[in-house]
Amino acid sequence: MPKSISFVGHWQKVTVTLWAVALVCFLFSDTEIISLDPWSELQRMMQGLITPDFFATEYLFEALWQTISFALLGVLGGLIWGAPLALLYSNRFIAAGCAVIRSIHEIFWALIFLQIFGLSPLTGILAIALPYGATFARVFFDILLQSPQSTVETLPARTDRISRYFYGKISHVMIPILAYIRYRFECALRSSAVLGFIGMPTLGFYLETAFRQGHYHEGAALLILFIALIGSIAFWCRPRLIIIYLVLALLTLPSMPSIDASLIWRFLSQDILPPALQGVTDLSQLDLSRVNELIHWGKSVFFEQAIPGMLVTLLLALSALAMSHLVSVILSAFAFKRLTGKFISVVIKLLLLILRSIPEYIFAFIFMLLLGPSMLPAMLALALHNGALIAFLTIKQSDNVVNSSVYNGRIDGYCYDILPKIYPNLMGLLFYRFEVILRETAIFGMLGVATLGFYIDSGFSEIRYSTALLLMACTALLNILVDMISRQLLRQNTQTALACR
Repeated sequence: MPKSISFVGHWQKVTVTLWAVALVCFLFSDTEIISLDPWSELQRMMQGLITPDFFATEYLFEALWQTISFALLGVLGGLIWGAPLALLYSNRFIAAGCAVIRSIHEIFWALIFLQIFGLSPLTGILAIALPYGATFARVFFDILLQSPQSTVETLPARTDRISRYFYGKISHVMIPILAYIRYRFECALRSSAVLGFIGMPTLGFYLETAFRQGHYHEGAALLILFIALIGSIAFWCRPRLIIIYLVLALLTLPSMPSIDASLIWRFLSQDILPPALQGVTDLSQLDLSRVNELIHWGKSVFFEQAIPGMLVTLLLALSALAMSHLVSVILSAFAFKRLTGKFISVVIKLLLLILRSIPEYIFAFIFMLLLGPSMLPAMLALALHNGALIAFLTIKQSDNVVNSSVYNGRIDGYCYDILPKIYPNLMGLLFYRFEVILRETAIFGMLGVATLGFYIDSGFSEIRYSTALLLMACTALLNILVDMISRQLLRQNTQTALACR
């Protein structure tokens, strides 16, 4: 059998396996449409989208600026603590700690900081800075590994480690590092907007209010502004202006409420402890009855909340992964200029910008207003956002692909000549996004889907902080496990694909 045929057959097997698993997950998922009249609601939303009202929202531009401010300061905070850790990331304990931190979604971190700082700007900034710093440490470490050793070897023997880091490595990889920081800032804008759903004064706060009250003209205006904000980053986010933006962000932050240190200490030393350990000041007080109570509490949380929440989270994430694959394959084909023509290609690329700019949480919130609280709105939200992002990255490769003489400009020619060349990269991006999909899936519990986020949100709402933190730990472990499996599968697929070439 020719190697090219074996290569295509390998990816066919991967795709069929993915869809077989996703189909089983979909059959066990709750995809019932509960809304009585979704078409009428959709019609009202479309009317609002056609006639947006940009003057209906009070403090609109202030909310827009606060969205940018939280993102800027959050990324800066992440860089301050995450970039130096790239030097030490080879340490397994530091790597494990960063893996846990970045596996927990920004909204979950915000829920923790809300208990300490309340609706303070510090809550929103730290909620972005903490997981982003852990992500910076990991990605910068990977980028630095690609730096050539030639410059380091030419430095004097007694050169300190910091100088080796800056002169021997950073100078070689500054362009990909800056590109990644820019990408992270775009992600931070989406995270900042979503934090508005828990009370932060960003666009998400006004967006939720507008859609819940049925003010779709106002909600459409907010969405259009946010999409324009993301789409025009290259024009307004210039390196020479960053310092000015940071200074303005610090000067225009909402006022900080007073923070009671005793309440913070009480939260850290008592409130987050399981019921059996609250009030225990000495280990000698930890008798057999308290130990049994602690074990019973842990088993109850794990089997009654963690296990069901993880199962629903996996069902939703795997179903959404396959749907993202379908969306990315279709949209990347329609965006290919040599297949559909210049006009359709431009239209599809504009659609990709819109779909990848709107956070999954906002998509899910809108779909739930249309279809009711089931897993289907969450699947659609994840599929549209992630599929569009994968298609956007894939089309950059396909635009540079040189077609062979057999390409005829039709769909059969595209599938025979172009798609096999870009498909491995598309699948690699899909596996990479699986960790992100899983993280986003967990927070959909705050919208009523019975994922881990549903039980975590309930724990915070009912002031059962120990339960919420234990479930957050389960979320982190699930994300780490899935990330390890995904990376291993991707590594095996890459090795197999190379062997087939």
